[in-house]
Amino acid sequence: MDLPLAQAAMSPELEQFPETSERQPLPVVIIGNGPSAICLSYFLSGHRPYVRKGAVHPNPILQRKLQDIAGSSVVEQDLEFLSEGLEGRSHNPLAVLFDALVRPDGDLGGMAESVLTWRLEPKHLVPHLVLGKGPPGGAWHSIEGSMFTLSLGDWMELPGLHFRDWMRRRRRNLRNDRATTRDIAQYYEHYVKVLGLQQRFVCGTVVTSVKPLLAVEPLTANRKLYEIQGFHQTAAGLQSPFCIHAENVVLATGTYDSPAWLGADGEDLPYVFHKISDLETALQKQRLGPDSDPVLIVGAGLTAADAVLTARHSNVPVIHTFRRAVSDSGLVFNQLPKMMYPEYHKVHQMMTEQSLTSSGPYKGYSSLPKHRVARFSADKKCVLEDASGKRTVFNISMAFVLIGSNPNLSFLPSHGKHLALDPEQPVNSRRNPIDTNPFTYESVQEPGLYALGPLAGDSFVRFLQGGALAVTASLLKKRNVDLMD
Repeated sequence: MDLPLAQAAMSPELEQFPETSERQPLPVVIIGNGPSAICLSYFLSGHRPYVRKGAVHPNPILQRKLQDIAGSSVVEQDLEFLSEGLEGRSHNPLAVLFDALVRPDGDLGGMAESVLTWRLEPKHLVPHLVLGKGPPGGAWHSIEGSMFTLSLGDWMELPGLHFRDWMRRRRRNLRNDRATTRDIAQYYEHYVKVLGLQQRFVCGTVVTSVKPLLAVEPLTANRKLYEIQGFHQTAAGLQSPFCIHAENVVLATGTYDSPAWLGADGEDLPYVFHKISDLETALQKQRLGPDSDPVLIVGAGLTAADAVLTARHSNVPVIHTFRRAVSDSGLVFNQLPKMMYPEYHKVHQMMTEQSLTSSGPYKGYSSLPKHRVARFSADKKCVLEDASGKRTVFNISMAFVLIGSNPNLSFLPSHGKHLALDPEQPVNSRRNPIDTNPFTYESVQEPGLYALGPLAGDSFVRFLQGGALAVTASLLKKRNVDLMD
């Protein structure tokens, strides 16, 4: 069953979709429309990777394996065997495998050509639907556009559209081989259009419920189905409810939706925020300036560093507090090459040299390592506590708690906790991702439910593509089994 969706519109009205039921479910529904979902849609649309003729991989063991599969699509191979023995910066073996095929010496700083070539084979198309709240690209459209990506620009590209070529046609340049977040968001949106995937994408949708069905009808008695409910925001601003059925559901929502909270008293007061966009809004509306009381920035990650840079660029005084020591090897600044990330190393230098108890060259900035927020009060006072338990009160204008974010899985029972590695704790991309089979990305707890990207522990775009390969291979194997039955 294919989907007779509108051919031109990026966000067709839901009443144009075919009716679904337990007897006629969609093969696949993907929830989320960021790079994970876009890449999977590319695979499911019939684009298949092959080993390029004459390609030589620098890893001799992998090269011998690739020689044995010449002429066959990588999707059809024993992916566990191909990935065996490979090492990389992801814990997921297929993420490392696919990255090794696309960027043979990427971790060594080389520019070796991909050993893959792509063919469009419509007979392998898997009908699917991609549901997203905003335009294709997901959370990339929510990030302040002038910021630079942590990853190299080339590492942000998806199969079939070279990022550098796309930038060149738009007369845009990379800085230290990095792109702005605005460039990345526009690239993903353009990718969906230029590669003809838009008929699969429905933007302006909010999923409110995903639940398995106990199939009772003869046609579905031997397979599990899922019911997906939600609403679609129409062009007129109306909310149109929908209910669709699918044999498989892929969770690709990312982790940007729900900022993490400290759990401190008073954290829900109106001057305490959890998104850097709120700082940008306050600056644009001139609610902050050089004469304001300091803003409090909580966190020692890159988003907190971006907030420090943004505030200081407007000469807003900053108190910057975080739990770890500046020298802690776990701090991201201690893991980044200085030449590639000069702005972040400048923040790290400020954190090191300009503590509250020592003078330094950075007027208007104070660093408070190894402190925690004890409470916020209604009169815009914040109490900070050091490692010894000593408390200090500060007058502040605003507070920005930027300590990471969690996925919004409110459409699942118990917010998806039962799917996580530790079902007693919330799903978290770093500490507690969804428990999946490493070679199919299918949930261990819920057959037919898949997780991609940060939900499966792959936070970088370069690694999430291996997950798309795994899901595609798994779905095609299921379809072949169904055809044989």
